[in-house]
Amino acid sequence: MPKIDSYTQGTPSYVELITPDQRAAMTFYGSLFGWDYDEVPMDDQGGFYAPVTLRGDAVAGIGGQMPELVGHPAFWGVYLAVDDVDATVAKVAEAGGKVEAGPFDVMEHGRMAAIQDPTGARVNLWQAKEHIGTARANEPGTPIWNELTTPDLATATKFYSDVLGVSWEAMAMDGGGDYTCLVVDGRQVGGAMPPQMEGVPPHWNVYFNVTDVDATVAQAGELGGSVVAPAFDVPGVGRMAFLSDPQGAMFALMANPSADA
Repeated sequence: MPKIDSYTQGTPSYVELITPDQRAAMTFYGSLFGWDYDEVPMDDQGGFYAPVTLRGDAVAGIGGQMPELVGHPAFWGVYLAVDDVDATVAKVAEAGGKVEAGPFDVMEHGRMAAIQDPTGARVNLWQAKEHIGTARANEPGTPIWNELTTPDLATATKFYSDVLGVSWEAMAMDGGGDYTCLVVDGRQVGGAMPPQMEGVPPHWNVYFNVTDVDATVAQAGELGGSVVAPAFDVPGVGRMAFLSDPQGAMFALMANPSADA
């Protein structure tokens, strides 16, 4: 179902763009995905946070860069749902990870922390209060998949299992080989794979659903985006492409398989 009202621990629950030019990003993604925005003031210097909505439901967020990130390309980040962020954070160091920030409260919305897994991939933890995270997903213009990219799958997947209690399973691909799926309560809710190009650091990918990948790639180019990996088909999964927005944030597109695929 596209509408979501709660997340089980370990499930990707929100995605957030951190960018040096929020309004340029809002124009790019708003044109690409049909997003709407609010602007929530963050300080008395004009800083703000932009909650993203689609048809009135929360989809994502667009935040500005902290001073220590000046000069860093924009990037998409992933939040994983937790029942108790303080208890979860207490397990991170022993499991080989690193706590970068928190835990801390985000007003009345929830409580969060920012961590790194042992391979260096950054991810956020979110304990929902009044804001569960993404409330509309798995339809055009919304997140449909989240994927850990790391050269050491064994170390990374063990870390998330130890800290969050999730499991992982191999899924045979039609084209040959296996894909590693993140499993929560018997459901595949995300994935993991090694980098497909040299020089790619460990990170979490964000996939957005679209009706037509090729048309969206073309539109992204007209809006100032760049193609990282041209559109390609994954048998049994759908058509995909990897893009970069005008500020350098990488993201992926995914269209569902056609009815005759």
